[in-house]
Amino acid sequence: MPQLSLLTNFGDLTISEEDGAIFALDWGRGRDQQETPLLRRARDQLQAYFDGTCLTFDLPLAPHGSDFQKRVWAALCAIPPGETRSYADIARAIGSAPRAVGQANGANPIPIIIPCHRVVAADGSLGGYSGGDGPATKQHLLNLESRALQLPLNLPAPRKRP
Repeated sequence: MPQLSLLTNFGDLTISEEDGAIFALDWGRGRDQQETPLLRRARDQLQAYFDGTCLTFDLPLAPHGSDFQKRVWAALCAIPPGETRSYADIARAIGSAPRAVGQANGANPIPIIIPCHRVVAADGSLGGYSGGDGPATKQHLLNLESRALQLPLNLPAPRKRP
């Protein structure tokens, strides 16, 4: 399985390829480094993302997961850069429950490229994040996109508790 690591402001990230598609992005440096044209392209797109010059990815993706997880991840890919959706929004869009969406979101094997950081709690709080330094990394990714687009951060308005 070819892997390529890159150094980012979050530390090392490792991209993995299988059968001509990206199937994983992991926090940390991979042990075995093997460049391929696809991994170089993914590295270049990730560098452009972190530089704020391109916030979208054009890569073949093949994340391993259940059919349900893949539906959630496809819904995440539809969230435009600089915008957020709540777990409940995603659940309504795919006909599921917010908790199940949260679990699939946390199991995302290709973070950043499949933008799980764009999903927040219905009350406007960030919710969790399994990569990097957790919610601080999620906030940093949202801020990066917001700055690159020169938009205010678009978190849902907090809901009043009954």
